Amino acid sequence: MPVTRRTALRGGALAAALVATARPAFAAPSSRASADPLKTIVTGYRELQTGINRPSPERTAALRNLGRVAKSYYDSMTVSGNGPLWTDLPLGPGSDYTTSMYARLRAIAVDWGTPGGTLSGDPKVLDGIKKALELIYASQYNPQVGEIGNWYTYEIGVPYYLLHTLVTVADQLTAEELARYVSPVKRFVGNPNLRANNPKVVETGANRADKALISIVSGALTGDTAWIRTGIDAITDVAGGGAASVLAKLDRAAGDGFHADGSFIQHDTIPYPGHYGIVLLTALAGTIHVTEGTEYALPDDLKQQVYALVGDTFAPFVYAGALMEPVRGRMLSRQGETGHDIGHQLTVATLVLARSATGPVKSELAGLAAKWIKEGTYAPFLEIPDPERFAPGPDLVATPGIEFAQEMLAGRVRPAPIVAAHRIFGQQDRMVHVTEGWSASLGVGSQRISRYESINGMNLHGWHVGDGVLYLFLPNAKGHYSDAYWPTADPALLPGTTAKAGPPGPLAGTPLTTKAHVGGVRWDARHGAYAMDFVSEDGSLSAKKSWFFTPSGIVCLGAGITDASGQAVRTTIENRNLGENGRGTLLADARVVGDSSTLHRPRWLHLDHVGGYVLLDNAEVTALREDRTGAWRDVDTGANTKGTTTPNTRRYQKLVIEHGAKPVDAKYAYAVLPGASVVGTVASVLAWRVRANTADVQALRLWDNTLLANFYSAGTVDEVSVSGPASVALGRNSVAVSDPTQLQDSVRVTVRRRTVEVPLKDTFGATKIVPLR
Repeated sequence: MPVTRRTALRGGALAAALVATARPAFAAPSSRASADPLKTIVTGYRELQTGINRPSPERTAALRNLGRVAKSYYDSMTVSGNGPLWTDLPLGPGSDYTTSMYARLRAIAVDWGTPGGTLSGDPKVLDGIKKALELIYASQYNPQVGEIGNWYTYEIGVPYYLLHTLVTVADQLTAEELARYVSPVKRFVGNPNLRANNPKVVETGANRADKALISIVSGALTGDTAWIRTGIDAITDVAGGGAASVLAKLDRAAGDGFHADGSFIQHDTIPYPGHYGIVLLTALAGTIHVTEGTEYALPDDLKQQVYALVGDTFAPFVYAGALMEPVRGRMLSRQGETGHDIGHQLTVATLVLARSATGPVKSELAGLAAKWIKEGTYAPFLEIPDPERFAPGPDLVATPGIEFAQEMLAGRVRPAPIVAAHRIFGQQDRMVHVTEGWSASLGVGSQRISRYESINGMNLHGWHVGDGVLYLFLPNAKGHYSDAYWPTADPALLPGTTAKAGPPGPLAGTPLTTKAHVGGVRWDARHGAYAMDFVSEDGSLSAKKSWFFTPSGIVCLGAGITDASGQAVRTTIENRNLGENGRGTLLADARVVGDSSTLHRPRWLHLDHVGGYVLLDNAEVTALREDRTGAWRDVDTGANTKGTTTPNTRRYQKLVIEHGAKPVDAKYAYAVLPGASVVGTVASVLAWRVRANTADVQALRLWDNTLLANFYSAGTVDEVSVSGPASVALGRNSVAVSDPTQLQDSVRVTVRRRTVEVPLKDTFGATKIVPLR
């Protein structure tokens, strides 16, 4: 997607309060309950741009900052002659700058239409908006232009910005003018079910939802009720018999859309709850909002399905108001869309949905939004301190977001509590482990799910983000991955990965691995195991990797590490962003470690404000503290998303296990203890009971005698035997089993001389519980 989803306006929302002229085309009614459904839709969409005029100090501060940006765009805009509106955005067919032109104009229009805005109601500004609309229409976006470059620009990106602008000034335009400016949208989005530049492509997921909302609003602006109905029907794919319905739940691995286990996929093989899923949710929330109370309103059963998505698909991957990195795809490289930025968009979409929900559902949605706002102290939701950092985008964040949040918070909503959880999303090869103090997730790839996505000039350091990265989210480091992490972190030494030194090789677009064995088993809300049959992208390095999750930490095992390339092979325990000029003492067996040290067989390590690490075998560990400098442009050169060239320097603490060159069947074993004290770290040195760590099976015995095991083939560990690859959790009265390969019909499990056949066909990595009594 060529534009980011967080805006210089930090988003959109629509209020009325525009300066009236003699005969406005869409005068805002005194309330949303208009007898004219077209006016209701336009007014509703205006609310999603300019807000509901709910005064507060936070709104005033936000408007001041947003107005500064809008005024700078207006002051530098030239509408006389045939030249470009802005000197740095040249005109021309297929221009890479068309999206930015409309985005800047949107910023001006929304500020003009927002009560209290810097440009609010200024007739000269309105005149400039009108002239700019005509100039860009004539030169850049009209029914005669051809799609050059990224299809998204013509079919979603520009239409959204154009509609944001048009609904804001709709009262000031004639029906003929509205029809003229919407005419290219009709050409490119007249049928939201199909790709305009290739009608053989049926739209799915977020793209379909975006086009549906675009159709609904465009139809309302032009009085085209058939277009509105086409947009409504596109949501459930009436034309295609429901095959591409954005609300259908797929029950298989991969494939665009929502899945039965809560997964969300876009581009067929990329887990995307942290971007496209939220884009889709935002479009659905907007659709519900603008059509509420009209003949086009979604049926209640469909609305309930939308409401349920928030808790099932998105909430598990939110930490401190931010979306976790493993579900953000290539978007993690966007300077203007950190995990906190997309988290803000999720929050506003949830707030918009809560406004139409009732009863317990309304309370649940409001409670989640209140939780994310309360916990998001790194990037406070109610503040917009630096709007110039963000590229404009069709978000539902900003003044409207602030107003919706304060409207909700005024009702004394109780924030949802933190609840321990361990969830495995087998249909997108993702998992999440939540405790009351910290959370974790993994970035992996398989035959089903790409190891990374690097397209449109984005995610240019993404070589290893799907090679078994262990992401830790800590309460005293809520901005860890948002604080210039991706342009400055060493991309070859990401925590949890086993990789070779030396040049990483060229990036692919969305590469799959050659291995099917990726997945795990859930024992309960606080325990689980996950396995990965790893092979490097060039096929030369292989390893079996396991992670065992508990309330106090994660035990990481590796075995069968083999490589013939001759390059040094390393497993990274930690590569922590300490911030600019960051501090924090690193101890190894009670001794202070210098900036660069080789540690011979340490038993434990502890890093201030991060936690402890226990070495469970005789490993050589390199500890290196270094400053690294990089710019966001290094990781994102996209036409409309490219980062700045401003250098960022961050200090990192690396802990690396050295396997040497050409290792054969090398291994590692260590525990990561997030937030642990020095005393707690030392006390846990003898607490971890590794029962096996081979290329065939890796297993851990818990304190209560529960056994967690990952089998890569038929085998035995302690009192458990399996007939084939499986992840197993064995307790006193039951055994939990899953098939990480997602290829087997069943697995025979023998426990204490009792054998059971566990059916696993079409479970797609889900855990099956078998009682033993």
